[in-house]
Amino acid sequence: MERGSSGLRKLVHEIAKFGAVGAVGTVVNFGVSNLLWHLTTLQAVRANVIATVVAIACNYVGFRYFTYRDRDKSARTRELTLFLVFSVIGLVIENGILFVAIYGLHWESSLQRNVFKVVGIGLATLFRFWSYRTWVFRTLPGREAVTRAEPCPAAEPERASAQQRVL
Repeated sequence: MERGSSGLRKLVHEIAKFGAVGAVGTVVNFGVSNLLWHLTTLQAVRANVIATVVAIACNYVGFRYFTYRDRDKSARTRELTLFLVFSVIGLVIENGILFVAIYGLHWESSLQRNVFKVVGIGLATLFRFWSYRTWVFRTLPGREAVTRAEPCPAAEPERASAQQRVL
């Protein structure tokens, strides 16, 4: 039973870290899209695609160095390629919903755009969580994950001072 609760605890921890990175990406996404919607003449979906791409770039850094820093890093080109493929699918989900809301249902006020942006991000997030953890940031077997983990650059000073205290 202990092993099962440990697995559940790891999954909850992973979801929390994924959510933290996703929250930052969502703030970036909403900020960029709303700035573009209000300060430019770009069409709403085009502006939202730009915002989604900016958020994807921010999220990759967060996922690689925070959420999935203990995962396999032996094939970075493969990882980045898969990340981009699955991110583009998520972009299509998010922006497809916004497109239908604006051009299909004619719901295009600022509030309506943001509501459907939330729906699109929510569905795209579910897809991305599944695809990233399954295909992009693969789990390393057992102890190898600990020895091959890449430290978070911000945590390096803490690690050095902790090692000095031990010595």
